[in-house]
Amino acid sequence: MDVHGSLTEVVGNTPLVRLNRVTGGAPAPVYAKLEYVNPGGSVKDRIALAMVEAAEDAGLLLPGGTIVEGTSGNTGVGLAMVAAQRGYRCVFAIPDKSSAEKIAVLRAYGAEVIVCPSDIPREHPRHVHSVAARTAAGTPGGWLADQYDNPANPRAHYRTTGPEVWRQTDGRVTHLVSGIGTGGTITGTGEYLKEVSGGRVTVVGADPEASLYSGGDGSPYQVESIGRYRHPETVDDTWPQSYHPEVVDRFERISDRDSLLTARRLAREEGLLVGGSGGTAVAAALRVAAGLGPDDLVVVLLPDSGRNYLSKVFDDDWLRRLGLLDGAAPAELSHRTDATTPPDVRR
Repeated sequence: MDVHGSLTEVVGNTPLVRLNRVTGGAPAPVYAKLEYVNPGGSVKDRIALAMVEAAEDAGLLLPGGTIVEGTSGNTGVGLAMVAAQRGYRCVFAIPDKSSAEKIAVLRAYGAEVIVCPSDIPREHPRHVHSVAARTAAGTPGGWLADQYDNPANPRAHYRTTGPEVWRQTDGRVTHLVSGIGTGGTITGTGEYLKEVSGGRVTVVGADPEASLYSGGDGSPYQVESIGRYRHPETVDDTWPQSYHPEVVDRFERISDRDSLLTARRLAREEGLLVGGSGGTAVAAALRVAAGLGPDDLVVVLLPDSGRNYLSKVFDDDWLRRLGLLDGAAPAELSHRTDATTPPDVRR
């Protein structure tokens, strides 16, 4: 029988699909890795499973324990899925600017959700990082997943995502394009591809224009779960240990408009329903491919589904209010805008 013993056995091995209509005749082919077909709906299923298994092996997460994490949605969903399958309780701190769809999905899995304000510096006791750490410490059997600094995060991609890309392209991949949130995806996948190719693969970071990762000023932007935002009152802006900057060869800085409208184009022209960060990555990949030749091959990672953002990215009124559709005047960006999710909180 072609069956699986449990849901976690189907995490990974996601398909690689060529983009056709949105590429505009770029000389190099662009293939998209559809991470949203993971059972929990995002690339974060990979690290959720890896972090839980590492914690179990180390005796940090025991039967009947509680998984705790600060998340803007996707990692929480992956952890909640694994928790349900293995019998753990789970509690997640989530910023109030995350989409309503993500919060609803977490609760559907049986997770307890603590909604935290986003317009506060990282050191504030109500910041998602502080709430998650405090909750884990005060919960008997509690374990903090700590995705930003957990070595199991990039290691999961080194062991699975990278080898999959290499196998699926028969070793022909020349450029990897990925967004950067925690940094685990681009770090682990990029490290593997550079190693196996003898340094031939170029790793390109797709980043919002304002993100600190690519040299922006850290001011707010619209796309969730990507880049690095910094509240102006944050004192300690230590970058995540899951991100190894030396892996990234260069960046493509993408505007909110290009990110969100590219995500909408993918749905309408390729049948790929992805989130705004997937739009960021594809917009960057198209720029990269335009400067290459037919012997090159670009792989772009699409981290999650657009079903998480139907009330935002795929809502015409939401885009018009931001001035990103039909020439409407843009709304002023502030730390209180309902459009901004601080990416430096845990994804």
